[in-house]
Amino acid sequence: MVSKKHRTKKPLLLSRTRPSAIRGERAALSSKATRNLIRSHHRLLKRKAQAQQAGDELLVDQLDREIRENGGLESYQLASKLGQSRERGGDSSKVLVNWLSPHLPRGKDAQAKLRVLEVGALSTKNACSTNQSLEVTRIDLNSQGPGILKQDFMERPLPRDDADRFHIISLSLVLNYVPDAIGRGEMLKRCVDFLTSSPPSDSTPPVTPRLFLVLPAPCVNNSRYLTHGRLHDIMTSIGFSLSENKETSKLIYQLWEYNHECQPRSWKKEILNPGKTRNNFAITVK
Repeated sequence: MVSKKHRTKKPLLLSRTRPSAIRGERAALSSKATRNLIRSHHRLLKRKAQAQQAGDELLVDQLDREIRENGGLESYQLASKLGQSRERGGDSSKVLVNWLSPHLPRGKDAQAKLRVLEVGALSTKNACSTNQSLEVTRIDLNSQGPGILKQDFMERPLPRDDADRFHIISLSLVLNYVPDAIGRGEMLKRCVDFLTSSPPSDSTPPVTPRLFLVLPAPCVNNSRYLTHGRLHDIMTSIGFSLSENKETSKLIYQLWEYNHECQPRSWKKEILNPGKTRNNFAITVK
């Protein structure tokens, strides 16, 4: 009688996987492992940014190696995509589409489409991409395939005219990926340059430009340096007003309207909520 060969289960190599082919990995990567991978990636990026500011090239190289060993950006995207899967709470852009529904072109204007810039896009089949009233441009640092342009939003060429601008910008779980507080403030300010109120067609009225912002709840609820009030003050000073807000145990969803009533001022990093158990997420504006 021939004995069966013992099969050794190979570990999941996240650095070799792509979110477009994750059927097997989906079952192997638990929600806890997903959260740990995302948090680890954020910690490494933060330490790298601090090392770069200090001019410590040896530490920068060491952290780069750790990021690669942790799977790099592809692993982060895999974890993010799994986190947005139906099994784990679904697509965050469903909230955006639901909020936009009363404002979408209808009747004789139904053929007109609002232009959306989705920063950090992971899918071409999410709710905003499949909505017939939206024309979506998708960009990401590491494109996941056709339909998503490989591009850094902070390096995207500034619009030449309104044809290059958008009615809606989506920053869903993107701002928290930026490794430093100054960079987050710069990203929010840069959004203004890409928004327009120009009508989507000759027969439609002007549009209220909007910014869809999604953050992990602890970034606002458990930070030493950021509160709901401070976030509101920062956004208001840039020219936004809050029109929609939703919060779950894990995420904060917000829809901000750009009203052009900018009140420029700087926001520094200061302790608003002291405590040993709080995190250091912050947004500063110069």
